[in-house]
Amino acid sequence: MPEAKKAVDSDVAAIPSTDAAKPAVSVTISGAAMKAAAAEKTSNSDIDDSGLADNVKNLLKMIREIKKQIAEKQAEMAAVMADKNLSPEQARARLSGLQSALSALQAGLTSAQASLAKAMKDMSGADAIKTAGLAMK
Repeated sequence: MPEAKKAVDSDVAAIPSTDAAKPAVSVTISGAAMKAAAAEKTSNSDIDDSGLADNVKNLLKMIREIKKQIAEKQAEMAAVMADKNLSPEQARARLSGLQSALSALQAGLTSAQASLAKAMKDMSGADAIKTAGLAMK
């Protein structure tokens, strides 16, 4: 453990103090990170700009996020099935965990969609059509 302590001590020594006489730390964000942040911000801009009630907007955003997570889990499952380096037992164990997560996400999606359908009952026809269109994306 003395080696780990030395490494920590050397890391601490390398951290600049917040003394006003010393320059501040600058952070540079890559172009790819900026694009990803902008895409995340604009991915729900159609919902934000829809003029719908806040609870409906939140449900629509939640539905989109859950759908995204479901797609990611399905891709992970496909990758596990295609991975020839895994033993059959390892593949089954990983798939079982992914299937459990996928089931939970699907239950959450069903619940969010039911809440949205309930909220849509009190909407005007135009808002209900707008909401349904946003939910499809």
